[in-house]
Amino acid sequence: MFYVYVLKSQKDGFLYTGYTKDLRKRFAEHNTGKTKSIKHRIPFKLVYYEAYLDKTDARKRELELKNKCQQREFLMDRIRNSLLV
Repeated sequence: MFYVYVLKSQKDGFLYTGYTKDLRKRFAEHNTGKTKSIKHRIPFKLVYYEAYLDKTDARKRELELKNKCQQREFLMDRIRNSLLV
């Protein structure tokens, strides 16, 4: 199983998108500062994920969400709105 996930920085509200085979391990790596590009934004909260059987499908979805496109904006709006409740 492969996962596409969105993390929210509890420090500044930044939303980060990634993909992994082991979601628990990757989440722990993010929160312990092992991801250099975003370690200054820890701690993170997992706010969304999707599961895929195929690595290629997960990677394709991650790239769709990372690119500035309608799908990304739609998903990020849904996440933001659900966090307001």
